[in-house]
Amino acid sequence: MAWMLQSCNFFCSLNDLRMQSHELLREIFQKCSPKQVAAELGLSLSMIYKWAEPPDPASGSGSANPLDRIDTLLRCSNDHRLLQWICQRGGGFFIQNPANNKPHPSYLIPATNQIVQEFADLLAVIASAAADNQISQKESEQIRARWEELKSVTEGFVVCCEQGNFRPLKDKPLDGLSLPRT
Repeated sequence: MAWMLQSCNFFCSLNDLRMQSHELLREIFQKCSPKQVAAELGLSLSMIYKWAEPPDPASGSGSANPLDRIDTLLRCSNDHRLLQWICQRGGGFFIQNPANNKPHPSYLIPATNQIVQEFADLLAVIASAAADNQISQKESEQIRARWEELKSVTEGFVVCCEQGNFRPLKDKPLDGLSLPRT
């Protein structure tokens, strides 16, 4: 269970640390019928209910639920494409949080300038692609890549602001590429 908490520390926000996978599933099953889930997945209703129980190997309660299995797969593979895929399926995207070291915010202005530059770069790619009133597949991919970079840089900056941790901004020269993601 300790590895789950370490993994959650790495991938979850501080507010989500207290919730275990079975607790989340219990809340989800209040909105979505366990019977419907069982039917959709072709599993027994008792298995679905076990997912919402805390694991206790001694008594046989609980079961390795899909969230725990995803966590294990992520830990074993250390491949963030798994998270990106899940986030895309949910209509979002994955941004890894920067490390937390709590230094003084001396590089705040250059970091904000970097976000503005990233946005300008995105607009330049869009303008270039749209110049002929059509956007090719390659141009679309370039726009997506710049957009993902802008989201990453901005999310990294916002997390630094929220945590009062500006070491990632201070430790890496701002060269217009991106804020560090560790």
